Amino acid sequence: MAVTNTETKTKPRKRADTPDAIALLKADHREVEGWFDDFEKTESASKKQKLADKICLALRVHTEIEEEIFYPACREAGLEDDMMDEADVEHDGAKKLIAEIEAGKAGDDHWDAKVHVLGEMIKHHVKEEEQRDGMFAKAKKADLDLGELGEAMQARKKELMKQKKSGN
Repeated sequence: MAVTNTETKTKPRKRADTPDAIALLKADHREVEGWFDDFEKTESASKKQKLADKICLALRVHTEIEEEIFYPACREAGLEDDMMDEADVEHDGAKKLIAEIEAGKAGDDHWDAKVHVLGEMIKHHVKEEEQRDGMFAKAKKADLDLGELGEAMQARKKELMKQKKSGN
């Protein structure tokens, strides 16, 4: 028997080219993972600096759209407080390390180590979000319009990237 409750049906997205919220977040994860891999492989200080700058910018924007849009929607949909609280604490730790990386530069004492540790922190965070019983799986089962969330997150991401690249 088909579900007919219109409240639980996914609303059609306005633009077909906008990924749903989880696809958008996973794409961000893959992009940053690649940059961390490139960082670990290079010996060039200037390449490390450029990669770290890209990583930090991407993570600042990613955490902001999660915290402003995705996490509140997940909490409202009833995802466990413990899971959501842990994600918030992981974000806080990453933001502190990002600030330290951005305040330094390639070649500074412990700078490479900070980027490496940030990569390990992000890898752990991503694993928890993407695992079989993780936040993304639970969000898919919840009463969330992932298309609408993805659209809002994509728009906010574009806005934040423009702001942060211009230094605002």
